[in-house]
Formats: sequence, structure tokens, C-alpha cells
Amino acid sequence: MRKLIVVAVLGVGVAVALHAQAPPNFAKPTPMAPLFFREPWRQSAPMDASTNFRPEGGVTTAAVTSPQLELKIYDPMAASVPAYLKNPPAGSQPVDWHGPSCVQLAGYNQSPPPEKVVAGAPSDPPNLWTGVCQTAVAVTLRHKASFVNLTTPGARIKWVTRTSGFHVVRPVLKLADGSFVVGDSADGAHSANSQLFLESELAIANVRWLSLDIARVVTRGDKWVQPDLSKVDEVGFADLHPGSGHGWGGFVNVSRIEVYGTPVKR
Repeated sequence: MRKLIVVAVLGVGVAVALHAQAPPNFAKPTPMAPLFFREPWRQSAPMDASTNFRPEGGVTTAAVTSPQLELKIYDPMAASVPAYLKNPPAGSQPVDWHGPSCVQLAGYNQSPPPEKVVAGAPSDPPNLWTGVCQTAVAVTLRHKASFVNLTTPGARIKWVTRTSGFHVVRPVLKLADGSFVVGDSADGAHSANSQLFLESELAIANVRWLSLDIARVVTRGDKWVQPDLSKVDEVGFADLHPGSGHGWGGFVNVSRIEVYGTPVKR
């Protein structure tokens, strides 16, 4: 009996030693969503002392830096732009209405020429501005070769924004079936200096969605929807309030946009 007990104890000791020497069985980390696209915008007009450069004007496709991206603007009053050019609404000027919509391209690609510098004011990066929009408006980007799968772990939108008044920047998606949704995430917390642009990001998994009537850029229904985000056609933002015009009041500025998700071939 004594020998059996000694053997049993030795066996337990060997098993413990082998277990201690075994490599830990750590789970592999879940891959995070890759960068799908990054769009910082650009001014196409020259910005030297020989030009009368104005850092605001109707945005066109020339503002897009990536040849793989298409700019989409949803302005319910776009058909009125020619009339606004002749008779600008309050808070706007004729030069605001030379583009296809109310959305303006503002900011500088680099530091502005000395004669354009306003004392104490920062040099804004290129951005889209909604200040003269007469209604809610949405802007999206569409990748020519791929949908994006936003169900990938870590799928998110990162952007650089500035807001004024009660305006906020909300995410907008066009789905593969042609429908639109807008998210409850609302970026636009004011900084101590309201002239500063702030970088923020939103996790797609944390966003709740409402159906969006894109013709009017208004929400529809009173219930959250569960959109299929495995094939998203366009990604962008909405400002759901009319702009207040030039000067501080009510508007959003949206500078660099980054979207993280898995590409899905069209």
C-alpha cells in the first residue's frame, strides 16, 4: 500500500510539471476592420497672391482627391440654385450659388496667402460647409469598385468636424438595395474655442438607424431599423437642419472622412 501511494504522488507531480510547461492557449485577436477609404478634400483653385481666392464656393467633383471615389450630394433645393444665383437667400451671396448645390467647399490646402489671413483666426482645412443650405442636406462618397461591409468587427467612421448652433453631423448610409438610413450618433460637441475642428469617430456597431427619405433628407417612421450593413453602397453625413448663412449661427463643417470596413467587390 505504501508503494502505491508513493507512485500516485509522483504521478500527480509529473502531471503538474507537464501542465506548467505547456504553452498558454491564448485566443488569437480578432482582426479589426481595415481602412476602406480616406478623403481629405482639396481646393482646386490656385491660392497665391496673384489670385483673388475665396475659400468658399459650391463643391464639385474636383474636391475629391481619390480617383476611386464619387461625390454624391442630396440637396432637396438643388433645382433652385439658378434662381438663388440671381436672387440669393438671406445670409448668402451670388458667389455661393455657382455650384450644383448649396454645399460649399471651404478651407485651404495649406496656409492661406498673407493678405487672406485674419488675425487670431486658424487656417481651416478643406471642408464641406452647409451654412447656406435652405433645407437639410446629405453628402456621401461611393467607391467605384467596391461596396463596404460594415459588419466587420471594428467597422467605424472617423472624421474631422466643426459645428455651430444646434447642428450636428450624423452618419448616412446608402444600402445595396438603394434605401438610405441615418444614424443616431451626433458629432458636434463644441470645444472651448468654437473655431476649432475636432476629430472623432463612431463605432458602427453602436449606432441605431432610422429610415431616411433622401429626396427630402428627413427621417421616416418612429422605430429603429435593422439595415443589412454587409454591402453598403455609399457612406457620408447629413445635416438635418437648414443653415443660418454666413457668420456664426447654425451649420456643420466636415473635413477629412475615413471609413473602416471590409471591401466587397461590386
